[in-house]
Amino acid sequence: MDLDYELTILADACADSDPEVHRVLLGKVFPRQASVLDTDAWVQSLRNRPSSSA
Repeated sequence: MDLDYELTILADACADSDPEVHRVLLGKVFPRQASVLDTDAWVQSLRNRPSSSA
């Protein structure tokens, strides 16, 4: 985030041992710094990206 990278958190591919901490991080903390998506939405976003040519 500090280097202006576009961060994505995969909500269904991470966990915290405390379910309440997990809920707060994914619902309140992470969305301020990154996109929070599930893996299906993330894969779909990759498919919808224009291909880059070098």
